[in-house]
Amino acid sequence: MMARWHKTDKSGVAIYNFKGTGIPQLPLQIGDVVHILESCEDWYKGYLVRHKGSEGIFPKSFIHIKEVTVEKKRHTENIISAEIPLVQEVTTTLWEWGSIWKQLYVTNKKERFQQVQSMMYDLMEWRSQLLSGTLPKDELKELKQKVTSKIDYGNKILELDLIVRDEDGNILDPDKTSVISLFHAHEEATNKITERIKEEMSKDQPDYASYSRMSSSPTHSLYVFVRNFVCRIGEDAELFMSLYDPQKLTIISENYLVRWGSRGFPKEIDMLNNLKVVFTDLGNKDLSRDKIYLVCQIVRVGRMDLKDSNSKKYTQGLRRPFGVAVMDITDIIKGKAESDEEKQHFIPFHPVVAENDFLHSLLNKVTASKGDSGGQGLWVTVKMLVGDVIQTRKDYPHLVDRTTVVARKLGFPEIIMPGDIRNDIYITLLYGDFDKYNKTTQRNVEVIMCVCDEEGKVMPNAVCLGAGDKPVSEYRSVLYYQVKQPRWMETLKVAVPIEDMQRIHLRFMFRHRSSQESKDKGEKNFAMAYIRLMKEDGTTLQDGIHDLLVLKGDSKKMEDASAYLTLPSTRQHMENKGATIVRNSSIVGGLSVSSRDAFYISTLVCSTKLTQNVGLLGLLKWRMKPELLQENLEKLKIVDGEEVVKFLQDTLDALFNIMMEHSHSNEYDILVFDALIYIIGLIADRKFQHFNAVLEAYIQQHFSATLAYKKLMTVLKTYLDTSSRGEQCEPILRTLKALEYVFKFIVRSRTLFSQLYEGKEQTEFEESMRRLFESINNLMKSQHKTAILLQVAALKYIPSVLHDVEMVFDAKLLSQLLYEFYTCIPPVKLQKQKVQSMKEIVRSNLFKKQECRDILLPVITKELKELLEQKDDQQLQVQEKKYCVELLNSILEVLSCQDAASTYHHIQEIMVQLLRTVNRTVITMGRDDPLISHFVACMTAILNQMNNQHYSVYIETFQTSSELVDFLMETFIMFKDLIGKNVYPSDWMAMSMVQNRVFLRAINKFAETMNQKFLENMNFEVQLWNNYFHLAVAFITQDSLQLENFSHAKYNKIQNKYGDMRRLIGFAIRDMWYKLGQNKICFIPGMVGPILEMTLIPEVELRKATIPIFFDMMLCEYQRTGEFRKFENEIILKLDHEVEGGRGDEHYMQLFESILTECARQYPSIFNLVEGFVSLIKGLLEKLLDYRTVMNDESKDNRMSCTVNLLNFYKDINREEMYIRYLYKLRDLHLDCENYTEAAYTLLLHTWLLKWSDEQCAPQVMSTEFQCSQTYRHLKENLYEKIIEYFDKGKMWEEAISLCKELAEQYEKEVFDYELLSQNLIQQAKFYENIMKILRPKPDYFAVGYYGQGFPTFLRNKVFIYRGKEYERREDFQAQLMTQFPSAEKMNTTSAPGKDVKNSPGQYIQCFTVQPVLEEQPRFKNKAVPDQIINFYKSNNVHRFHYSRPVRKGSVDPENEFASMWIERTSFVTAYKLPGILRWFEVVSMSQTTISPLENAIETMSTTNEKILMMINQYQNDENLPINPLSMLLNGIVDPAVMGGFAKYEKAFFTEEYIRDHPEDQEKLNRLKDLIAWQIPFLGAGIKIHERRVSDNLRPFHDRMEECFKHLKVKVEKQYGARELPDFDDKRVGRPRSMLRSYRQLSVISLTSMNSDCSTPNKIASESFDLEVVLPKPVKAESEETALQFNPHPEVKMRKSKKRTKRSSVVFADEKTAPDISISDMKCLSRKYEFMSDTNLSEHVVAPQKTSVLKQMSSVSRSMPTIPGLTLSVSPVAADETIASHRLSQPVFPSTSDGDKKTFKKKKVNQLFKTMRISKVLEDGKQSVEHHFKSSSTDL
Repeated sequence: MMARWHKTDKSGVAIYNFKGTGIPQLPLQIGDVVHILESCEDWYKGYLVRHKGSEGIFPKSFIHIKEVTVEKKRHTENIISAEIPLVQEVTTTLWEWGSIWKQLYVTNKKERFQQVQSMMYDLMEWRSQLLSGTLPKDELKELKQKVTSKIDYGNKILELDLIVRDEDGNILDPDKTSVISLFHAHEEATNKITERIKEEMSKDQPDYASYSRMSSSPTHSLYVFVRNFVCRIGEDAELFMSLYDPQKLTIISENYLVRWGSRGFPKEIDMLNNLKVVFTDLGNKDLSRDKIYLVCQIVRVGRMDLKDSNSKKYTQGLRRPFGVAVMDITDIIKGKAESDEEKQHFIPFHPVVAENDFLHSLLNKVTASKGDSGGQGLWVTVKMLVGDVIQTRKDYPHLVDRTTVVARKLGFPEIIMPGDIRNDIYITLLYGDFDKYNKTTQRNVEVIMCVCDEEGKVMPNAVCLGAGDKPVSEYRSVLYYQVKQPRWMETLKVAVPIEDMQRIHLRFMFRHRSSQESKDKGEKNFAMAYIRLMKEDGTTLQDGIHDLLVLKGDSKKMEDASAYLTLPSTRQHMENKGATIVRNSSIVGGLSVSSRDAFYISTLVCSTKLTQNVGLLGLLKWRMKPELLQENLEKLKIVDGEEVVKFLQDTLDALFNIMMEHSHSNEYDILVFDALIYIIGLIADRKFQHFNAVLEAYIQQHFSATLAYKKLMTVLKTYLDTSSRGEQCEPILRTLKALEYVFKFIVRSRTLFSQLYEGKEQTEFEESMRRLFESINNLMKSQHKTAILLQVAALKYIPSVLHDVEMVFDAKLLSQLLYEFYTCIPPVKLQKQKVQSMKEIVRSNLFKKQECRDILLPVITKELKELLEQKDDQQLQVQEKKYCVELLNSILEVLSCQDAASTYHHIQEIMVQLLRTVNRTVITMGRDDPLISHFVACMTAILNQMNNQHYSVYIETFQTSSELVDFLMETFIMFKDLIGKNVYPSDWMAMSMVQNRVFLRAINKFAETMNQKFLENMNFEVQLWNNYFHLAVAFITQDSLQLENFSHAKYNKIQNKYGDMRRLIGFAIRDMWYKLGQNKICFIPGMVGPILEMTLIPEVELRKATIPIFFDMMLCEYQRTGEFRKFENEIILKLDHEVEGGRGDEHYMQLFESILTECARQYPSIFNLVEGFVSLIKGLLEKLLDYRTVMNDESKDNRMSCTVNLLNFYKDINREEMYIRYLYKLRDLHLDCENYTEAAYTLLLHTWLLKWSDEQCAPQVMSTEFQCSQTYRHLKENLYEKIIEYFDKGKMWEEAISLCKELAEQYEKEVFDYELLSQNLIQQAKFYENIMKILRPKPDYFAVGYYGQGFPTFLRNKVFIYRGKEYERREDFQAQLMTQFPSAEKMNTTSAPGKDVKNSPGQYIQCFTVQPVLEEQPRFKNKAVPDQIINFYKSNNVHRFHYSRPVRKGSVDPENEFASMWIERTSFVTAYKLPGILRWFEVVSMSQTTISPLENAIETMSTTNEKILMMINQYQNDENLPINPLSMLLNGIVDPAVMGGFAKYEKAFFTEEYIRDHPEDQEKLNRLKDLIAWQIPFLGAGIKIHERRVSDNLRPFHDRMEECFKHLKVKVEKQYGARELPDFDDKRVGRPRSMLRSYRQLSVISLTSMNSDCSTPNKIASESFDLEVVLPKPVKAESEETALQFNPHPEVKMRKSKKRTKRSSVVFADEKTAPDISISDMKCLSRKYEFMSDTNLSEHVVAPQKTSVLKQMSSVSRSMPTIPGLTLSVSPVAADETIASHRLSQPVFPSTSDGDKKTFKKKKVNQLFKTMRISKVLEDGKQSVEHHFKSSSTDL
């Protein structure tokens, strides 16, 4: 029984690839999302979500089922995963990145590939953590933060769209977010990511990132981890680490103390890996110190001298200096160097040199020198952290925890944090000076310090030696050995409870220490000193240096406080009381002041509880001395801010108590008010900014003065009134700055009063508040000069009071007061400040209330309008614009958050007042203006918030229709501009799409208006409609809407959120077009381009809807003019640009054809025209698409072919401008490949369209490169110069010379510019010299056949002749060819393949070398021409090529193979001469001929003779050539073993038998004999040269060769007669004549006669075959046929052909017609031929018969170029296919007809041979059979 299918509805993801074995199975790839419809046992049935058409079955085990919800929207189902949104986002991100990642791999971008890979791994890891659902809340929040940050960063570097989020990291929904908020979110996101990228980049340059983070934070910390201390001490040590400023020579932080044991590890062994400290409170001032060092002072604890033995007799426990270690950490502190918690730094140790080096002095020495530490020192890790201790514990929990020691800065941080209670007093022992008295040596002074109360009791644990150490009761200083003036510089901290401060003092005991324990025990304290920490007036000891008095006397008394506390403690103190104390020894209780000893300390108090300021103390305790109150209040202003802030609450309490306790008088009001202002001003300072919170807390929690508001308002009003009268009022500016807090106090006081007395005096309060505002307004009206500054301050600070005032005052009334506040300022005054002030108002709560907006909005919009519309003379500054747009954006944002009903009128107000102003601002701003995006966002927001009603109202606000037209026009132009140049960055996708949505609605709304008001004939506005169409098309074709170009994820995102906006606007355009009626004609051809752009969008429905518009246009033009020429021209022009830009495809071509043909069927009159047009466009599209496809092709050849196809197409349809455009593209392709010759011929085609005239150039014949050329002459001249330069680079000097001559004629006879003429002639001379002196390697020519259906049409089953590059071997050429067609197969035969190969689906390539055939050069006929000149024509200007291979026929004589050696010769004729505009041309005909053994022998002999002559010539001209080649050549011929190489010919042909069998060959036999006879004088000349040049060791060789030659000569002259050469040494006009030249002068045989005589094959091969293009049949005489076929320069003219009488054309020699040609005959070219030149590679057409021409002019003097090749064969071509194509620049001789040739020959030939004239065939050289044989075997 079959299992049944059950319906289900689930979604799943493929977790494996499923191949599927065909229908009904559905193949799946990992990650494919499927919607499952049915299930059956192990199978599911369903479809792919991204491709709903793909439905089938697939195995259950391959699918992971997912929870989803289905959302139906706009006829589509959206399947949304039920996972948390962030997980979905990670999933789609991974999809998107995955495809890019693969691309990176393919393009071999390794670094980026690895970067993306690691980011993807991170995301996958985090995704699984998110899905696990096991994370605690705070970790989850942190993880989300990490994920979103990673996604955003990745999207940015991969150039994907920016994702905007809310504070929680969720993606913002544009539908639920106002445009302005969306814009700000984008800005914020971009800034965040930019910062992040800078940070990432700065991993390489650490400088930036840390610097940017640091400068943003006020407090920093330095983390130091002591890893190890390597030092050989042998005793315990104390390491004091601190930060040190070497320029001020001061230590700037507490010491961090590490006690190190004698065994080489810390004394507390648990601390071994935990010696961590954070030096905190570093501010920006510390960071900007020039230098900052981390120093470590090392004190050993043990014996006096390390050298002493460790026995009991020596004193132990003495603290002795040991050394220092110093590290420059400036760069780490400033963030310039890497600070990494892993990197360990070594700080070298510097020991004290002598025992008495002071550690502090050593520090300075060490910082200057770099001594060797011998590997001793400290290993530390250092890292800079941002933030104070609390912050660092939070941010760097892995580094800083509760156990980490904190070393604070000596002094307060730059910013004092409230709640940071500190009571530290730092004491530094500076230095002393102790007399030795009765001692023989200086003392070893040890200072012992303790903290004592007034009774002299030591306070326990009050002294701290350093951070990280336990407090101790007494401190012992470092001991310097026998020093009179010890310098300790040791800092310690005293920490005692605040309440004990009043009663304590510091006591210092001085004791001499001895190294012997026995002596040391007997030592007592020899002196003391003390100092109190509080002064009598209750203030704390001042910071700074104190010179303490040293007291001497009984050591017991020294511990008795009552004995010494009565004595003065400092020298200053003593001098003050000097009168009472006797100078030398005041003895009190057994103690006296020693005048010979001195002791200095410095103190620093860091306390938030103790003040050193008397004035402040007096104010805080004002009740004790009320009489000093006024003085103390006034003094408050000079108290240091730090002091006041530390006692903020106490100070404020004191002030308000003074106010409340004097509530009935106003005696102290002003003083208290000023003091309050001073305090508020302090808190505004950055240093104390964190005390804002303290002040706020004070107002809310501690402030209790219920009546204060009355007094504060009174004083404030007094100040305002005084100032508005222009009188002096010093505190007013400070008061205005403090306004916010003044009002906070007023409001809080009133609130407390109101609560206490249940709302009593409300009216009075409101009245006084109103009067207060009136006073402010009076100040704003004031015209006094002093008032300006105050008005600015008032504008700035008034908005800050609203929040509080609103709580106790009617909002509407307050708005009214504000309205008056702004309106009473004169109109153009303080505009910038007004706008800033208004911005703050808008952000207040007040503006959220509708009734307040009703009052305030008009005044704001009026102000904005005035400011934005200022005339040019007061050009708006960027800053002001910025304020305006921020204000407007704030308003719009507030409005967007309210309900529509309450904002309708407000939006209308903004729309009417400001929409056009904003638009115009956008229009006038530059696109690179930093504010442009803000204004555009603002405009978008206004349009977005307008509803349909608003649009109608707005349209009605225009008084006249011309105003409305202006508005619409400028809006359309602006929209179009914004769409074209998006003001937002390209990755702001959401912003762009929202803008598009808003624009689309606006465009459609305005279109309705156009239909209503501007469509009827009278009102029709052409320009407006034109702008509408252009805008709509710009909208539809913008990049951001071309969904098919986006990734699948982005496509879905846009499709689901916004739909495809192109369809909507496309249909709107169509409807608008058809509404135009008879006005359509105005838009043809202007709208053809835009509509074409729209129809090319690859959206089928859109195409179907819009292509019919074309037919409508054609019909429209046809009905008007009887044709649609304008339309056709425009579409051809635009199609070219569009397709090249990447638009258009095969499908479009089919739709275009089918739709237009269908439309035309209903109109028979136009049908044929449309059909012709459609096929034209189809042809063009095919070529353009081919061209576009190959433009990305690696093969430049294919690109050139397609370019030429297009070139010809445009020429055929007479589109000159396009033709020229593609000429230059072809030229550029050639230049890329360094094909200079071909580039020159390409440009030459452009010159043929130009005449030598001074008329202005027509725009269509201009090229962008030569825009500066004004006239035809100028342009043609420029082109010629460029072409000559290319020909020169291509070594085609013959071509360059002919152009030079043409230019010279112009310079000489037309423009009379002799200076240019002289330059031209110099250039010509150089070229002539080059021809004679520079060696030009001949290129090889290769025949290439492409067989099989696998090739593209332009290659399929065709043969081409390629011109090789210099020295290019066939193997290299072929390898290059095969790389273009990697799947092609190489053929190993040279004969054409059969039909089976041609029709097979594969690709077969045949490639072999062919020999170019020298064209006849009539001008060289019967003249001696040097080789250098002839050689050029052997491989250039050629279009015939030969390929020869030997075949055997008849019986083979093993003794003499020559008798049966036939040659099969294939001739190829190309469509054009090579070189030309391409490096290859197609073969248009092929024929095979067979050459008999006798003819072959004649060719071979000719070649040999030519070779001897060439070599003789070379040796004559160059004395330095090595002799070997000549030796080899001569010996090879005269050696009897070869018998002159012709013995075999004698055996084969000079037999009676042969003559009997071949009577017709008599003439050829004579010819051969003649060649053999001529060889003797050549050899003789060679041997003469050899004799002159031969070296002694080769003399025997020469003698033998000469001997052989004599025998040979005798034999030959006897059999064939003697020949003689003229004397080579005769000089003519002092020029040496070459042998070759002399020899050539002998030749008077006509070239034609020789050709027809010897080169006509005796039988044409039966298998002679033609290719696709067959040459036309001969017409009239042979020469005429040739002329027509290869007419190199038919007259090229375009459109204005009749005017150009000066244009030259071609001379064809034709003895029958030449005299009768009339000018009218020249004009008989049909339209099609007007513009054809022989570049037309697509067809080889015989022009009409009358194209012979009258006179030859130089302008069109070159044909399609010429052909190099390495071999020298002159064409032995069948008479009926000889093509004598003539170059125009050379005189053309009338050629004789066939009949004439033959009679001429018969009469003359014998006589000529007798008179020693040699034929031209010999002269032009034939390839030997052997050569052909070899080449045919090696080629394959």
